[in-house]
Amino acid sequence: MEVRVGIGYDIHRFEEGKRLIIGGVEIPFEKGFKAHSDGDILFHALTDALLGAIGYGDIGELFPDTDPSFKDMDSSVFLRKAKDIIDEKGYKISNIDSVIIIEKPKLLPYRERIRENTARVLEVEKSKVFVKAKTNEKLDSTGEGLGASCYVVVSIYKE
Repeated sequence: MEVRVGIGYDIHRFEEGKRLIIGGVEIPFEKGFKAHSDGDILFHALTDALLGAIGYGDIGELFPDTDPSFKDMDSSVFLRKAKDIIDEKGYKISNIDSVIIIEKPKLLPYRERIRENTARVLEVEKSKVFVKAKTNEKLDSTGEGLGASCYVVVSIYKE
């Protein structure tokens, strides 16, 4: 069996008048992420982690923010494409572990929906997806509430 690991990271600043989407779930908040697409930091980091695990490149290469066709795109499209690529190469997802760093809003009330939606998009069991939310204890720009970031580690395997 071959096992591979990938890591992904994303960060976006907040902007008034945008929807806050994390893991494909809209979260009530007065701001959303400033981004070319919907700015879903979890799906962006997870897309990069999957692509990195197979040495395929990154989200910016496949879906450049200079391409107008990706404007306001639902990030599940990016994640699904990464999943299709690892499927084509014969890999399966073993597990996903993520950390979202955000001061507000609190994500605990939405965590199970985020896990369920991520599992649905990737066609894996929810038990393979975990999401943690942390604050930066009011340190740096994230801690000041100017934006949020996300780290994801993914393990894939081929038998």
